[in-house]
Amino acid sequence: MSEANSPVPFRIGQAVDVHAFTTDPQVARDKTLMLACLAWPGETPLEGHSDGDVAAHAVCDAILAATGLGEMGSVFGTSRPEWAGASGEEFLREVVRMATEAGWRVGNATVQVVGNRPRMRARLPEACARMSQVVGAPVQVSATTSDGLGFTGRSEGLAASAVALVVRA
Repeated sequence: MSEANSPVPFRIGQAVDVHAFTTDPQVARDKTLMLACLAWPGETPLEGHSDGDVAAHAVCDAILAATGLGEMGSVFGTSRPEWAGASGEEFLREVVRMATEAGWRVGNATVQVVGNRPRMRARLPEACARMSQVVGAPVQVSATTSDGLGFTGRSEGLAASAVALVVRA
């Protein structure tokens, strides 16, 4: 029996996503940072085949892991030109559709963004509300720094870690 067809009434998936901030001045002028399905004008955007929304991507991967339906690279990878430039919101909607089609529904998810910027505290309620609306289930968004350690501590990019609970529909 495949993982996607498991008789277990609920499953948990976890995932991490990482993207570097763009170093291309033209891209930085033409593109807006997308994070937790929100636009962050004035912030340096992330590199990626898509919008680079690490929070949305991590939640997608956690849902995909929980349902056994693959992972971001196999579902939306760079070999799939139709997903080039896609938003994290588009990915989330597709992953939720796939999970529903496979007989699962998202119970809840949580995602923590790691990085020095943008400063997310003031917009965390908005991020939770937006991601919850897109997923159709509660999504808790939090943020932290890495106390100056690693690429996030050097403000070279962002990371996000997510966990999702799915239940049999």
